[in-house]
Amino acid sequence: MENLFTIETAANSVVKNYANKPSPDSVVSALIEIEKQSKKEKQIYKIEQLSGNWQLCFITGTKKTRKRAGIVLGSGRYLPNLVKITLSYFSRADNSEIPQQLEIGMVENTVEFSGLKLSLCGPTKFIDKKNILAFDFTKITVKLFGIKLYSGYIRGGKESEDKFATESVGKQAFFAYFLIQEKFIAARGRGGGLAIWGKMEN
Repeated sequence: MENLFTIETAANSVVKNYANKPSPDSVVSALIEIEKQSKKEKQIYKIEQLSGNWQLCFITGTKKTRKRAGIVLGSGRYLPNLVKITLSYFSRADNSEIPQQLEIGMVENTVEFSGLKLSLCGPTKFIDKKNILAFDFTKITVKLFGIKLYSGYIRGGKESEDKFATESVGKQAFFAYFLIQEKFIAARGRGGGLAIWGKMEN
């Protein structure tokens, strides 16, 4: 319970702008312990639990990037208030041609900074027995102070979208979720980094 409280407090400190922030080292330790526990208990989640808008709150670098950055990055850090990064997951109504073991949806990743809003979106697929959500960003939208500057496919985006469902997860970007709660989630990325997101109020 203490580890869950630490992760929840870390998420709230960013999403709700609470002053009380657990130390980065304590957050990383809590994440690692929860991940071990999830694997031991063979916890299984459903893609429906990811529906909604989630704000990125805390990240660690991969082992490789930590080695390069050294003390500058450290083991983990909170996202600064100047930058807001959100993930939004949506289900897709027509899954008739998708293999039964896969649940296909859509994801939008948005970065907001000083009036600039950059959104990447694309398909996702969730492998529930492994709690892995693979994704690919195929479209981009750029806005400046609410004015749309560009919206369309990324180079090769249409082709990537068409073959996404049948392509091996081993060739795709993914998050391995080991903690999904109503108000916060945590996962390990393909590169080995850890991350926490907090649920945004609608």
